[in-house]
Amino acid sequence: MRFNMNKLYLLSAVFLQSFFAAAEVRVPKLFGDGMVLQRNQSIPVWGWANKGETVIVKFNNQTKSTKADKTGKWKVELSPEAAGGPYQLAIKGKNSIVINDVLVGEVWLCSGQSNMEWSVRLSKDAEKEIREAKYPSIRHFKVPNTTSKDPMDDLTGGSWKQANSQHTADFSAVGYFFARELYRKLNVPIGLINSSWGGTDIETWISRPALESSDIFKSMMKSMPSSADLEYVIRERKNELTRRVKELQGELPRDSASAVAFKEPGFDDTKWPKIAVPGVWEQSIENLDGVAWLRATIVLDGKHAGEAAELRLAMIDDSDITYVNGIRVGAMKNAYNSQRVYGIPEGILKAGRNTIAVRVEDTGGGGGIYGSPEDMRLILDGEIIHLSGQWSFQLESLSVASSSSNTGDPNSFPTLLYNGMINPLVPYGIKGAIWYQGENNASRAFQYKEAFPLMIHDWRKNWGQGDFPFYFVQLSSWIASSGDSKRGSAWAELREAQTETLKLPNTGMAVTIDIGETNDIHPKNKQDVGKRLAAIALNQLYNTGTLFQGPSFASLKVSGNKVTVDFINIGSGLAVSDKYGYVKGFELAGADQQFYYAKGSIEGGQVVLSNENVPKPVAVRYAWADDAGDANLFNKEGFPAVPFRTDTWKGITQNVKYSIR
Repeated sequence: MRFNMNKLYLLSAVFLQSFFAAAEVRVPKLFGDGMVLQRNQSIPVWGWANKGETVIVKFNNQTKSTKADKTGKWKVELSPEAAGGPYQLAIKGKNSIVINDVLVGEVWLCSGQSNMEWSVRLSKDAEKEIREAKYPSIRHFKVPNTTSKDPMDDLTGGSWKQANSQHTADFSAVGYFFARELYRKLNVPIGLINSSWGGTDIETWISRPALESSDIFKSMMKSMPSSADLEYVIRERKNELTRRVKELQGELPRDSASAVAFKEPGFDDTKWPKIAVPGVWEQSIENLDGVAWLRATIVLDGKHAGEAAELRLAMIDDSDITYVNGIRVGAMKNAYNSQRVYGIPEGILKAGRNTIAVRVEDTGGGGGIYGSPEDMRLILDGEIIHLSGQWSFQLESLSVASSSSNTGDPNSFPTLLYNGMINPLVPYGIKGAIWYQGENNASRAFQYKEAFPLMIHDWRKNWGQGDFPFYFVQLSSWIASSGDSKRGSAWAELREAQTETLKLPNTGMAVTIDIGETNDIHPKNKQDVGKRLAAIALNQLYNTGTLFQGPSFASLKVSGNKVTVDFINIGSGLAVSDKYGYVKGFELAGADQQFYYAKGSIEGGQVVLSNENVPKPVAVRYAWADDAGDANLFNKEGFPAVPFRTDTWKGITQNVKYSIR
């Protein structure tokens, strides 16, 4: 047998290249130019190298060295540093890494679902906020949306960005406004690590060991596939999804290029399946993520030919490119809760048949065009053509989970986001965490009383920094299921679970029922959310002495048909937002458990309540509804009262438990 020497040299070169690549010192992707390190506490720096390799770390006036262990991992602890910078962080082994523009200040982890993920560009006064963002000492790192069946050692990407007009638009809005308040008061660098993903359950943010040791989850976790089996389960789900897609429409297009024809007005979509629009496309196939096209045809008479018009397509989850008669008229990226309003220039519309084609990309959760039918319309010179109804639908491609890091459905199994988006951050030095999540868990609010503290304990244990500060946002007001005391309110029960979590040490809660929006689960006013979280930190952590919370229930006294309620945290006094002084949002019930809205007044620092239908009141509730925006009790410093109830009657979520899909 003849041996090809060229192949030998090639194999040798590949081997040597692989050997030296493996030997190179590297650090996590969280370590990069512009990073912020936590002040006044030990600074962990870690990474990977060749087994036994000596690694030297230099920072400011410090030099420390260590050796990589038998798995190639290494770690040093730099001594605490005061706020300052910019500095250079240098790591040297067989190769050298130099990280520039490193600041030392306060580092906060920002996590949760869409209201934490919500960007500055989608918030109130976005243009002004972006234009005026001139805070080079505030830095933001967005953790890429990543799921993983196993705990990951490193992130899949990401970089640190300065708070300026070029980058701030994509910052977490809650995180940015929180950081801005801290910076203005403390005048030290602020680092934000934004690890959030919209539409996610709390269970996916908890580690597997924590769930397995939990009294409420350990029996369920016995049915959770092992890490090895999970790959098989995910593959089978993919096969099942592919089978259902074939049943619906046949084969997928070969590639994106072949799907370009879907935008053309002459394309024949008569054999496409139909779905109701507005409405998420999961009405056809459950758990469907990917890229799909929606097409509709309208007929115009000659008088509108060539006219400019306005196209309204309600909201689209998540991104879209919209065409009219094959011409692109608008597009939005990752704006799943923004109204699509696109201008159609003159000369595009014509007499007769006109085609609207929308390419939609959905990365998780519901997908497609959704919202009110009234927001689906074409406006031509004052004339309105309604567009809701049956649209043609065709999938271009599927986005499905894989056995490695991916951006598949984060709620498919518990732990997936902990593995992909939290574990790689440990043990980076942080001051604390801010959290905005719960909407996805509202139907399991009673269980959240244990799930939420479990997650906080889990993170604190794994970080090894003790009971670091953990501040969170209580659910805002939203119509949800129109729940209230008569029908039951899952959102009120979730808020109660959040309030009870304050029993944990070093926690704080920002109440936001007054700044919600009845018809929008994503209220645009993120400025006040950030300010209220910052007020907690400035008082409890940084000792500025500022008031940081609103009135909280303390006790009640019943006298005949009247109830007098006492509060703590009233600051300089109770106040209401009603110009006539009416107190709103309170309810009373007797032993029959039937609640009635109460007449209320502020008298001598207390709230006095009554209702003629409740001659012998035994229970009081305040802001007990999905949409609690009419509740109007504050202290004079402007902080809203905390929703509460004095009864312990069974709620509507008490028997609803989390289970693996």
